Amino acid sequence: MKNIFKILLCAAVLQTGIACTAQKVQEPQRITVKGTQFYKGDKPYHYIGANYWYGALLAAKTGGDRQRLATELDLLKADGVDNLRILVGAEAGTQDFTVTPALQPKQGEYDNNQLDGLDYLLSEMRKRNMYAVLYLTNNWEWSGGMAQYLEWNGYGALPNPNIKPNTWPQFMDYVKQFHKCEPCQEAFKKHIKFILGRTNAYSKVKYTEDNTIMAWQIANEPRVFTADNEQAFTKWLNDVVDVIDATDKNHLICTGSEGKAGSADDIAIYERTHNNPKIDYLTMHIWPKNWGWYKHDNAKETLPAAITKTIGYINDHIAVSKHLGKPIVLEEFGLPREGESLDRKSGIADRDAFYKAIFERLALSVKNKEAFAALNFWGYAGTGANNPANGKWAKGDAFTADPPQEPQGLNSVFATDTSTLNMIKDFNKKIRK
Repeated sequence: MKNIFKILLCAAVLQTGIACTAQKVQEPQRITVKGTQFYKGDKPYHYIGANYWYGALLAAKTGGDRQRLATELDLLKADGVDNLRILVGAEAGTQDFTVTPALQPKQGEYDNNQLDGLDYLLSEMRKRNMYAVLYLTNNWEWSGGMAQYLEWNGYGALPNPNIKPNTWPQFMDYVKQFHKCEPCQEAFKKHIKFILGRTNAYSKVKYTEDNTIMAWQIANEPRVFTADNEQAFTKWLNDVVDVIDATDKNHLICTGSEGKAGSADDIAIYERTHNNPKIDYLTMHIWPKNWGWYKHDNAKETLPAAITKTIGYINDHIAVSKHLGKPIVLEEFGLPREGESLDRKSGIADRDAFYKAIFERLALSVKNKEAFAALNFWGYAGTGANNPANGKWAKGDAFTADPPQEPQGLNSVFATDTSTLNMIKDFNKKIRK
């Protein structure tokens, strides 16, 4: 009754024009870094968060689903998840197997409906005291990304590796040119300044002053590709870091790297490319299926081995973080449902065992005050629909955690995956004691 009375009283007071604090949205505390730890205010901040790359698309006024968004944000919050890793927006959106609609349909031109969606998402997260890590472009084709900048700037048609006869090696050789493409880099820097220079249409808060934003991330999985490209990659990376730092002094900066796997399989390259004091924290990604560590048709033998390799990968990167004096986040990891089924009713025992091993390593790191500070699982599909018949995404389909070029439901954690979500909730409580 007290809360109802406050709401009614507040409504009456607002009619008089007098300020009413009872209705004020709680201001999220800024996330900072001290040594190898995150802080929220004056307290350490650890989290098990989620990848929610499609959040801004779901928040669009036209073509989105704001009711679904509200439901999913509330479900996430109830499960202790307050940190979401999100794609700022896609480029072009004209090819098969790529995200559409695009935030930037043409270079330097923006879809106002998608910008409004990004504003709305951040405002809704702000109301729930949640945090966003926003990545500004993509190394991969599924949202346009760096390859699209190359196509826009005269490097020939983007060789989408999902469309034959194009191949993944061909695509990666193409994207590698981005680090030396001056017009591409200038266009990307303009994009960064444009996004960071926004004021949220709903909260009326400047992006540079919005504590809902924990960090700006340069890209999803920017890769060196080959050892001979380290110098060009490092120069590009540092130039972008300088642009973000000059534009926004209030937020953290990270790169979005996979770690060793994105550094020509050389952890020394990873350390050298991230030895920049303006890079506030490190990231790593782990994909046992993609890397050949885990095979669903031989799970009994390969799952334990995959877990051992995963913990080893984490430990190697903790050592780098300790040496550089920065926190590190495992911000992508996933495992298919049993049998690689796309049906959300299929088993997830292997995935839960994989997740549990990672959560336990994080809990140990928190206990021992190691540099491994947080993680984001891949990825939250919430109440989204999947198609167990063929798993192919088509324009207009509901988004899930799996990007358009991948089978829908393969690595997705749905709201019905209660065993996984209950474990996340329990471990979030444990690491925040």
